[in-house]
Amino acid sequence: MKIGILGGGQLARMLALSGYPLGFEFVFLCPVPDACAAALGEHLCADFEDQAALQQLAKKVDVVTYEFESVPADSVAYLNEKLPVYPPPLALATARDRLLEKNLFNELGINTAAFVAVNSLADLEEAVAKIGLPAILKTRTLGYDGKGQQRLFAGSKLKDAWDGLHHAAAILEGFVGFEREVSIIAVRSASGEMAFYPLTENKHEDGILHLSTSLRDDPMQTLAEDYAQRLLEHLDYVGVLAIEFFQLDGQLLVNEMAPRVHNSGHWTIEGAVTSQFENHLRAITGLPPGSTALTGHSAMLNIIGELPDIRTLLNMPNTHLHLYGKAARAGRKLGHITVCTESEASLKKLLAQL
Repeated sequence: MKIGILGGGQLARMLALSGYPLGFEFVFLCPVPDACAAALGEHLCADFEDQAALQQLAKKVDVVTYEFESVPADSVAYLNEKLPVYPPPLALATARDRLLEKNLFNELGINTAAFVAVNSLADLEEAVAKIGLPAILKTRTLGYDGKGQQRLFAGSKLKDAWDGLHHAAAILEGFVGFEREVSIIAVRSASGEMAFYPLTENKHEDGILHLSTSLRDDPMQTLAEDYAQRLLEHLDYVGVLAIEFFQLDGQLLVNEMAPRVHNSGHWTIEGAVTSQFENHLRAITGLPPGSTALTGHSAMLNIIGELPDIRTLLNMPNTHLHLYGKAARAGRKLGHITVCTESEASLKKLLAQL
């Protein structure tokens, strides 16, 4: 079976790496000439809106998926008329737009921080009066890894913040003094089978995910699974879905969802019986989900901006290196390190050395 992937970055690369043992082949549609996934399949180097390239992709593959939410909705809709596209277009359209996403969460009884739509400076002033400060002004679309956001505090100049987002449609979201950030990776097959990975605790630096640690028997697991199930069923979802939460006072507030494999689930490659990447491919090709059970105590550390000493790293026990084949650049994800050990104490000891 041939699988088409919109995008050619590290997530597409890891999907292909997990799919080859299952006999899958891959075609990537990506406008970047040196896309890091290109070596693992056929690369159609064209814009996502290029209809001729979309037609070519549709003729070459049996099913299409995508590695990030910024792919144009019209392109996905066009492909969906010709062959299956998973996750479904409704999930993509919802996740692309923070206002639609937050409204859906609330409709399904899933708690969020307070939020208000902002389409003008006047709207922003009214939203601040309603929600208060501190708060975060976020573009409705295309923001990730801290991009498209302005933090507002007492004394902040609202016009500067509005100008900073170039007057893009936005939402103002109340600041949450959370105790920790966690995420859940869930998967649903075309026949409705669902599986959930253990919760992950996440730590960010400068708005970019830095460290993800798998959690065993976490007290928030049941609630996170309940929220994920509501979304999976409502969206008639197929594939992997990642959901990020803030934990506060024994409750979970949903921050956002990602209709794809996710950075906070990279630890599953070595740390779970079946990785998130393999389970995504299983789901979109009609295969049953694999076990999401832990194989040990695991964590993932992103490599950002510059590469570490590879020789030293590879001499460390229980440590696995994944490089994406990207040129070094400030703020760029170049790879990740997974640590998987038999005990929580040994995991913490190894992480302290990285």
